[in-house]
Amino acid sequence: MSGILERIKRFARSPQGRRTVEQARRAAADPRRRAQAQRLMGRLRGRR
Repeated sequence: MSGILERIKRFARSPQGRRTVEQARRAAADPRRRAQAQRLMGRLRGRR
């Protein structure tokens, strides 16, 4: 399990990881994207 976390940490520190994190932050700040993500999470939780 710790190997997976290390890989995630390494990716987050890489230039591509930083770009991905920044894109996610911008998407989270957009009210339409936030609502879209909440609908998706609601659907995924409803399938259990």
